[in-house]
Amino acid sequence: MTGRTPGGDAAGAPGDDPVPDRIHARPVPRPGRWISAVVLLVLAAMAANALLTNEKFRWDVVWLYFRDVTVVRGVGWTLVLTFCSMAIAIVLAVLLAIMRRSDNPVMKSVSWGYIWFFRGTPIYTQLVFWGLVSVLYPRLSLGIPFGPEFFEFRTADLFTAFVCALIGLSLNEAAYLAEIVRAGLGSVDPGQTEAAKALGMKDGKILRRIVLPQAMRVIVPPTGNETISLLKTTSLVLAVPFTLDLQYSTNAIGNRIFLPIPLLMVAAIWYLLITSVLMVGQHYIERYYGRGFGTQTTARRRGRGPGGTGGGRRKPSKQDLIAASGTTKDDPFLEVTP
Repeated sequence: MTGRTPGGDAAGAPGDDPVPDRIHARPVPRPGRWISAVVLLVLAAMAANALLTNEKFRWDVVWLYFRDVTVVRGVGWTLVLTFCSMAIAIVLAVLLAIMRRSDNPVMKSVSWGYIWFFRGTPIYTQLVFWGLVSVLYPRLSLGIPFGPEFFEFRTADLFTAFVCALIGLSLNEAAYLAEIVRAGLGSVDPGQTEAAKALGMKDGKILRRIVLPQAMRVIVPPTGNETISLLKTTSLVLAVPFTLDLQYSTNAIGNRIFLPIPLLMVAAIWYLLITSVLMVGQHYIERYYGRGFGTQTTARRRGRGPGGTGGGRRKPSKQDLIAASGTTKDDPFLEVTP
């Protein structure tokens, strides 16, 4: 083994580089981390034991009705309500956010008033109102205000329970998404819009091609959370009343067989499964719109990622300079300084 001699010369053959003594670093002991991890594991084991060994949960009944036709149909209606309401809410939210950012005081006031009303009243109250819309207005007509009516129709024929639940969820969700979209649009540098206008692009094209794609990185994460929240909010459509969703279906079965707890567990498991799938989809959408802002891009810029040299930016060679200059190596006027 090669080492340093007391006189400072390296032991070994003449001309060999001296080898410094090895540093035996030891990590700082952190007993608190291990103690807290053990405590959490014990608490998790106790919770699992209390959940699995309690006979009142009746896991046999849970498994039996987990695959019940009525429950599976309720899952389907819940998904239809969730995705249709979210699609309508996203369109309304984008319009409200654009109106809120408009210079027109009427459009700005209407957008502000809409958001103020639907965020300020409970969703359950709104759903009850939509369930009573046929009582409040038995007939609706289309025509000129305070003037002649072109045609009219019965409200109950158009506003069914499903339509009322869909409208109530969509209008309420649009108020929350409008603020998310407005925050995303505001996160884009105004210089992007100014540069696009300098190139002669119209406002609509700037919004679609320049602003919205960059704002999606900020919009997608909270929108994913709102989608998951809307999935669970569908359990309140009983206020309409709409009686085909997952929560009502499981409650009806539990009341019929006098076992409400196992059927509540059935609903909880289904909600957890759907939420897990939505979280996976949200992860991939966030990764798609977050390209260029992650740690991989930072490492690649520093030369540590794929294509990097591991030690920073590579110094251009003579061949690189020749290729960049657009000349040939035989050009008598080419001078490359190393």
